[in-house]
Amino acid sequence: QVRLVESGGGLVQPGGSLRLSCAASGLIFSITPMAWYRQAPGKQRDWVASIPSGGSTNYAESVKGRFTISRDNAKNTVDLQMNSLKYEDTAVYYCWAEGTLFGAKYDYWGQGTQVTVSS
Repeated sequence: QVRLVESGGGLVQPGGSLRLSCAASGLIFSITPMAWYRQAPGKQRDWVASIPSGGSTNYAESVKGRFTISRDNAKNTVDLQMNSLKYEDTAVYYCWAEGTLFGAKYDYWGQGTQVTVSS
């Protein structure tokens, strides 16, 4: 059973930093593409950053230069370091993993962690 558990959310002032972490279990983490998404109130869920098994990273334009995604294959974790936070970064942040079973791909999601940027 695949399980993704996020942690690290909270309340932070504009310009501050937070580090989110996602602990994965039930899959072969080292070969699993991972990503972070976010969903603001009343809006669709948007992609934030991704890191495939090879380690190269990609970012949404809105977070490029401020957020850093990283993975630790020994610990089965993927982190999102968020710096220079803005009001518009307020959202529920979700960890995502792409699993493969008998050639079919599946999306797995964590339960989400709230990030609130407010003064």
